[in-house]
Amino acid sequence: MTLLDARPEAPKPGPPPTPSAPPSPSTPAKPGRLVDLFEYGLDSPICLTWELTYACNLSCVHCLSSSGRRDPRELSTEECKAVIDELERMQVFYVNIGGGEPTVRSDFWELVDYATAHKVGVKFSTNGVKITPEVAQKLASSDYVDVQISLDGATAEVNDHVRGPGSYATAMRAMQNMKDAGFTGFKISVVCTRQNIPQLDEFKAIADEYGAQLRLTRLRPSGRGADVWDELHPLPEQQRELYDWLVANGDNVLTGDSFFHLSAYGSALPGLNLCGAGRVVCLIDPVGDVYACPFAIHDEFLAGNVRETGGFQEVWRNSELFTRLRKPQSGGACTSCSFFDSCKGGCMAAKFFTGLPLDGPDPECVRGFGEAALEKRKMDGSIPKPEGDHSHSTVRGPRRDGKPSSTGLITADAVKTRRPVAVTLSLTRPAHPPVSACEENPLAGFTPGH
Repeated sequence: MTLLDARPEAPKPGPPPTPSAPPSPSTPAKPGRLVDLFEYGLDSPICLTWELTYACNLSCVHCLSSSGRRDPRELSTEECKAVIDELERMQVFYVNIGGGEPTVRSDFWELVDYATAHKVGVKFSTNGVKITPEVAQKLASSDYVDVQISLDGATAEVNDHVRGPGSYATAMRAMQNMKDAGFTGFKISVVCTRQNIPQLDEFKAIADEYGAQLRLTRLRPSGRGADVWDELHPLPEQQRELYDWLVANGDNVLTGDSFFHLSAYGSALPGLNLCGAGRVVCLIDPVGDVYACPFAIHDEFLAGNVRETGGFQEVWRNSELFTRLRKPQSGGACTSCSFFDSCKGGCMAAKFFTGLPLDGPDPECVRGFGEAALEKRKMDGSIPKPEGDHSHSTVRGPRRDGKPSSTGLITADAVKTRRPVAVTLSLTRPAHPPVSACEENPLAGFTPGH
């Protein structure tokens, strides 16, 4: 998905966002490309990701926000509506709502209706647990709501290994309900891993069968993904396979600008090919903290909180972090590479959570420049740990580098040996521990519709 591909089909009235400041000596007065303008930030984000809750019925091993349990400090209904009011005033085109599983919030549909009534388009990501036939019919009747169903394997074996037992069946049931309701063009969102890269054609076939659009995104070492990145991220030869597949199928597949680091293979892929963190996108988490990037939930990328004076608008337009990100960035070691203009050094979050310098090469640099840096960081152990673990399980094991970890579910045997469990398809995931019917689990007692 490119940033502009993500918008709902019914356009939001009003002019597009404008540059955040008049051109300065360091800013091109008449940029020749759209990306040249976006690089210096906009007055309002084109879109933003908003995690409404950390509550989730699943415990996906790569969850970027380590979701599972609800945070009792999450924004209230009225606080959420106040944020939506701000987004309307700022003319934000749409908001990408996620979690956790956002549909488990008791006020979820109220907030969706409020947003669309205020001309803020909504795309929400879901594992499908509450997409009943009735809900699918409601969604099909809205012009301002788009739906993204997560599926990380074209077969139950691959998907359920990452997302949990039964999650494949849940997603497929939700897709069938959407198809039966006549909702065409909903998204199937796939996080590309070592195990599912060989299934790209199968994913496309599933999307075609249900009248959906395939969306591929990159695996980042964020949240619980930090503990499994070494086992799940695609191998070098699979990166090339993915690039070639996107070149052949890119017109019909969305990518969210996830793979601009692959541009060093040759031609740039469709999209801005730009890290939009703090420039055109950002994240609001369930407690109102604003981060530069949905994949960089760490104090280093925390810009402020919507509960502070001035709200979200003040954070977006005047935070010190976002101001710094909108200045010309040094390419560091990458500036001498002939592909820097298209690759831009790769993903900020991927570099940070693998312990690499932000002005250095991407850990998955297709020219191989990240390999030496990765070997060095494994030796000196300089790997930042993701913050904010909301997993169902409270038992944690060490990271793969031997250091204490706040993320990742581990088995009883791993607790005894204090060693991490490799993520392989032969691993049997333990059942989730029972959860009481308290407010931290809005799914308690809920039976998905068929």
